Amino acid sequence: MDFALPPEIDDYRIRIRAFVKKHVIPVETHQGNYDEHDNIRHDLLEDLRTKAKNAGLWALQMPKEFGGQGLNVAGMAPCYEEMNRSIFGPVCFNSAAPDDGNMIVLNKIGTKAQKERWLQPIIDGEVRSSFAMTEPAPGSGSDPSAMLTTAEKKGNTWVVNGRKWFITGAGEAQHFILIARTSDHTRKGLSAFLFDADQPGWEILRRIPIMGPEEHGGHCEILFNGLEIPDENRLMDVGDGLKVAQIRLGTARLTHCMRWTGMAKRALEETLDYVAERKAFGEKLADHEGVQWLLGEAAMQIEIGRLLTMRAAVKLDSGDFARKEVSMAKVVVSETLHKAIDTAIQLRGARGYSKDTPLEWMYRYARQARLVDGSSETHKMVLSRYLLSEGIDFWSWD
Repeated sequence: MDFALPPEIDDYRIRIRAFVKKHVIPVETHQGNYDEHDNIRHDLLEDLRTKAKNAGLWALQMPKEFGGQGLNVAGMAPCYEEMNRSIFGPVCFNSAAPDDGNMIVLNKIGTKAQKERWLQPIIDGEVRSSFAMTEPAPGSGSDPSAMLTTAEKKGNTWVVNGRKWFITGAGEAQHFILIARTSDHTRKGLSAFLFDADQPGWEILRRIPIMGPEEHGGHCEILFNGLEIPDENRLMDVGDGLKVAQIRLGTARLTHCMRWTGMAKRALEETLDYVAERKAFGEKLADHEGVQWLLGEAAMQIEIGRLLTMRAAVKLDSGDFARKEVSMAKVVVSETLHKAIDTAIQLRGARGYSKDTPLEWMYRYARQARLVDGSSETHKMVLSRYLLSEGIDFWSWD
């Protein structure tokens, strides 16, 4: 097992680190650079995106012939980690959710015509995208089989009716991937479709207020009332909707983990100089045993999360769905993110709780990590099923 990065990947990593330090982190320091939803202002974002393109750091996950950098999943991991040393980082490189996951799945399964029509504009940064799957109760959440939104075929057109909510980025998305019910079949009852925001037959009911800072486009509740989708805009075969979702969500969950390890590391960075200089009861904070325990535990958990993430990335690159490995990484990294930020705030005291540092922003953001793309409890259920099925071979080597 060689944990050294290939020279090409390490070069990307180093250049991304330098770019984030020089261009992105300074933007965080002025409240006037934030929009009304606590994210980076659009004009500043476009400027940084142009700089990232010019630096050859744009769309690392996409093929070079489409304008990306052609990195595999294992190559993306250390680079995405460096991007999210800034709270604004990933979106500047076109590597933020939900566009990131949508681009990856469209590149894997889209036809040539679908890639030209729906994928290329996202890669180029001309449009944003969204993935519409989650529904209000009693519809589908972690359990897709409960889906209530329907797509009924009439001639060569699918007519969609239903409701979705917490659809990330929908407020600014132009291109959508939609999962809807097309039959009552247990495993083949869902299908996947593409639609454009300009099509009639759907509307955004509201942008749902959340406790944390929001991605551009927010988290929206949307209503479908006779949306018509030509059959040519169906992804894969009829009944393959669950498969499309699995292909997308496996890598998307892992790219979350890549980014979250970067944010967790940044949280600790925000404390290191402080504890090395700040004195309490005659000693520097860094010399107090209790502080050392907190820092050591957080650093160790981040490293565990990174290793789980890279193991899952390598399995995805081998063609495996890596469900077990992705679930382990998702649980550990999401919980580590919260722990690392909580530790940093505790050590920084009142200033960490204030808006003088990015820690309070991170803390509000981090709470969603244990919910999005499958709750920690759901992923632990997945792991339990594998353990009961595989027994001692659950811990096999590849």
